[in-house]
Amino acid sequence: MVSVRPRSAVPRPQPVWDDAEVLVHEPVGERYRRLVLACDTIARTAQAGQFLMITVPPSGGDTILLPRPMAIHRRRPATPARPATAHGPATAATPGTVELIYGTVGRGTRALAAVPVGGNLQLTGPLGRGFEFPAATRTALLIGRGVGVCGVMGAAEDAAAAGIRTTMVLSGRNPQQLLGRTDCAELGVTVLEATDHDGSSDLAALKTRLLTEFDGTTPGRTPPDVVMVCGAGVLARLAAELGADWGVTVQASLEAHMACGLGYCHGCAAPVSTDPSVEGPLVCADGPVFDAVLPVV
Repeated sequence: MVSVRPRSAVPRPQPVWDDAEVLVHEPVGERYRRLVLACDTIARTAQAGQFLMITVPPSGGDTILLPRPMAIHRRRPATPARPATAHGPATAATPGTVELIYGTVGRGTRALAAVPVGGNLQLTGPLGRGFEFPAATRTALLIGRGVGVCGVMGAAEDAAAAGIRTTMVLSGRNPQQLLGRTDCAELGVTVLEATDHDGSSDLAALKTRLLTEFDGTTPGRTPPDVVMVCGAGVLARLAAELGADWGVTVQASLEAHMACGLGYCHGCAAPVSTDPSVEGPLVCADGPVFDAVLPVV
């Protein structure tokens, strides 16, 4: 259902290794934590949908051997101080930061949750192939579930900067666990909430809702020019079905366990059919963003 995207005309940024200071580390909702790190190089260069590898320090005598991959949720490059003018007040300089949101689900993320504000974390990034808006894109539909919202929020940032009208589906178990409301409000993104709590995240119901939302009856309800999705595999299939109905491109960000994030360990094979004698694409190096299409039957 996914295939490697054609070569991009825009080169990927060169990854860096950085000991980044933890500026914010706080709970978000019932299940997640928000982590803001000072790293201007990554904030300036990361492309939408790229990710970082974070080396988690030992905690409570427990050593975490492998780094953890995490999608870059927000990129905020440094801004210089500006003096007061007739058009506005003075502003202070701000450091360049990247923001991540993660759930504490295992040894690694539990150890990460223990890192205090003022501590440092070793980062490698930005990594991977991100989202790209096709030429002349005017409208976009983004779909994310849980922390998958983080995978597509960078595309919302790029869309806002380019004047692309964007709608985002925020999906989760219940309204208290939905991520990204504040970010979407800041970026001017229209939000459609879908939760297990009221059944609105049911795939058939969500598909019907989106087909109705973009039924083409008025100029503001025409189908989007591109669909971008990150979350469970069933969401990628839903996006592919919508793309087939609308005749538009679908890009899907895949999630995978990784040991290096650089393509050295070859441990994150993408679910792409290949010649058995040839190694298939890797999520870290050839993705995490792939084209999503319905299989031919």
